[in-house]
Order: sequence, then C-alpha cells, then structure tokens
Amino acid sequence: MKKYYHVRWSDTSEKDLTDIIEYIAEDNPLNAYETFKKIKRKTFSLYTFPDRGRIVPELQDQGITQYRELVVPPWRIIYRISERKVYVLSVLDGRRNVEDILLKRMIGLKL
Repeated sequence: MKKYYHVRWSDTSEKDLTDIIEYIAEDNPLNAYETFKKIKRKTFSLYTFPDRGRIVPELQDQGITQYRELVVPPWRIIYRISERKVYVLSVLDGRRNVEDILLKRMIGLKL
C-alpha cells in the first residue's frame, strides 16, 4: 500500500512562485505558464515520494540535513518532510547564492 503525504506550500514559497511567474510573464506569458506547470508537476511527485529530492548541499555542508530540494532548472524547490506532511518552503533561482538568500530570510531582511 502506497503512503501518501500532504504537501503544503508556505506563504513564502507561494510568493516566490508568484514572483517568478509574474517576472517571466512580462516578456513571455506562454513560457511563464510552462514554468508554472513544470514546478507544480515536480512538486506533485512529493505526494508519494518525498525523499526523492537531494539534501540541500549548502545546508548539508553546515550539518543541516532536514531540508531537501527538487530542481527545475534554474529553479530550486526547497522543502522539508515532517511525519506525513511535506512543507514547500522556498522556490529560488539556482543562479543566485542560495546561502545568502536563506540567511537573509532567517534573520528577517527583505530581499
């Protein structure tokens, strides 16, 4: 019998996705829609197999192993698993310094 997990998007991750899609849509609405579908499709797989993502390398280097990520180039979908729930925490541009972004978010600075 398959285990199913409940996937929840944080307010931050929803805002990340909205910002990404709106930015892309300024130049190419079709590409924005396709990007949205790719990201949502990738996260849909977390319902049945949340361990499929790798541990976030920048955090693993610091001994933090509870955060995982899926990659939809160039976007990185960062999440954590807790019991039967998956929490999507951020959708970040992988071309940017992820450590800086996460640090700023942790100490409450605006990006």
